[in-house]
Amino acid sequence: MSVAAAHADAFYREVLAGERVYALRDDAGFPAPAEPDGVRTMPFWSKASRAEAIIAHVEAYEGSIVTALSLSEWNGRWLPGLERDGLLVGLNWSGANATGYDISPAEVLANLNGRQGHGNH
Repeated sequence: MSVAAAHADAFYREVLAGERVYALRDDAGFPAPAEPDGVRTMPFWSKASRAEAIIAHVEAYEGSIVTALSLSEWNGRWLPGLERDGLLVGLNWSGANATGYDISPAEVLANLNGRQGHGNH
């Protein structure tokens, strides 16, 4: 399993266990960096400590604050909004370049719903 795959797997387990999702916010709002192809991704983390590590180690996110979102608000409001706006969801980005899996909001919701029905494994 790749590092990104391991972080994505941990994302689902930890989000379902803690019922929280964490985002970064700065003076401009919630970052959604664009890839060279123009597709934008908004990153989220399953633990505050994971998001804090990005702030500490990735210059682009210096000065950001960690914002907690309830899982119900994220599922009900954020994911549909991201889908509508054509953004992807970054799962537990990590490392010096803050990278990881970027998938559609609909896929995230389907994966969360699938895991809820299967004992969160």
